[in-house]
Amino acid sequence: MTRLLFACVGVIVLTFAGQAQNTASKTKAAGSSIPKAPDGHPDLQGFWTNSTITPLERSAQYAGKLTVSDAEAAIFEKSQVQDLKDEDGQSDGPLLRASGSAGVGGYNALFIDRGSELTRVDGVKRTSLVIDPPDGKIPPNTPEARQRQSALFRNFNNYDSVKVRPLSERCVIGFGSTSGPPMMPDYFYNNNYQIVQTPDTIMIMVEMIHDVRVIRLNGEHEPSSIKKWLGDSIGHWEGDTLVIDTTNFRADNAFHGASENLHVIERLRRINAGTILYRTTIDDPSTWTKPWTIEYPFLSTRGPIFEYACHEGNYAMEDILGGARKADAESAAKPSAK
Repeated sequence: MTRLLFACVGVIVLTFAGQAQNTASKTKAAGSSIPKAPDGHPDLQGFWTNSTITPLERSAQYAGKLTVSDAEAAIFEKSQVQDLKDEDGQSDGPLLRASGSAGVGGYNALFIDRGSELTRVDGVKRTSLVIDPPDGKIPPNTPEARQRQSALFRNFNNYDSVKVRPLSERCVIGFGSTSGPPMMPDYFYNNNYQIVQTPDTIMIMVEMIHDVRVIRLNGEHEPSSIKKWLGDSIGHWEGDTLVIDTTNFRADNAFHGASENLHVIERLRRINAGTILYRTTIDDPSTWTKPWTIEYPFLSTRGPIFEYACHEGNYAMEDILGGARKADAESAAKPSAK
């Protein structure tokens, strides 16, 4: 995955995620004014960030604990900042050095914008995005999924053509499921979103790779034969909660190693002026032994979202394939071992 991160060369927009998290955490849900759209539904429009250092799965140090106190969280948060930046606050920390990112040609500490806090829900900080199963772990893969993923990994070092390279490396789609569904924090940068809302359509523009999701309200799914990069999303309102149902995924872009049978249900509920609570259930019987659910907030942030020009002109892809051809030539020129 590290190679994928560094293959994308773009305009990195430093956001105000940390500031947004601090502001939102001080906002009381009770008594807050929730904006309404002209049709009476909650207005989800605006600019949002899902930056967080809360991991997808719960680490062993927090086994059995969905939440931690602010004091416990502060210790963890400080350690994460030190992993990225040395004591001067500018130089690359051990995490960047270990990943191979530091130095010439890599992203240094100033490029990173993944947030600085554990995510907060119901006033308490969370140890994982996964809330079901209760242990905070993704359910085990099925035997079918393990075989499918093994085949995918075996092909990862194939540089024969553009078409066999990963979609995110080709800048077709964002890596890490930033666009979703489910929409995931990137844990690196470009965690901004813009939502535009009408009575019959919701549009979500994602900073990473400038992907755009279009959710048709009160519609029906396309025929199962029609597969889409971001799946086929239809939505409806259940009270003040927007429910988005997505199917029709492409097998080559299914989330977290899932198959084209992936089914994702997202719930977005604006709980106060600065927060949308996002809860998603992921289901694919051919990939996991049971469905699983994640939850975290989107926090209001400043816009606009600027262009992320990934691989503009495809120069990086030319270099990747050109480097592979040079390596092939050097290998062929070596005398065979006797």
